[in-house]
Amino acid sequence: MTVHEVIVSEKAPKALGPYSVAIRAGEFVFTAGQLGLDPVTNKLALGGIESQTRQALTNIKHVLEAAGTSLDRVVKTTVFLQDMDEFAQMNQVYGEFFLSHYPARSTVQVAALPKNGAVEIEVVALA
Repeated sequence: MTVHEVIVSEKAPKALGPYSVAIRAGEFVFTAGQLGLDPVTNKLALGGIESQTRQALTNIKHVLEAAGTSLDRVVKTTVFLQDMDEFAQMNQVYGEFFLSHYPARSTVQVAALPKNGAVEIEVVALA
């Protein structure tokens, strides 16, 4: 039987509903989707897709650190965009966080995101 552990980070936004921000299960850490929310104000980062992507990935970095892992150990990401026309801007910021190793990635356009966010990102990382 696999034991799982709930991960909490004081440096990332709290869950917006009845779910965990991340779960460690065996050798993997699965994060919930992170919006570009400022963890102090719980409001979307100002400045559009670039700022929200940067904040979402910073939130993920903090969640992974709380789980004892890092962005370097991410093996898969899923990016949800409200507008696929903003793919290039998201991709440029995304590249600032994954410099030497590129996880597998899926990117999909969605009709809407919580709090009317422009982007939401989730990852799977090695623990």
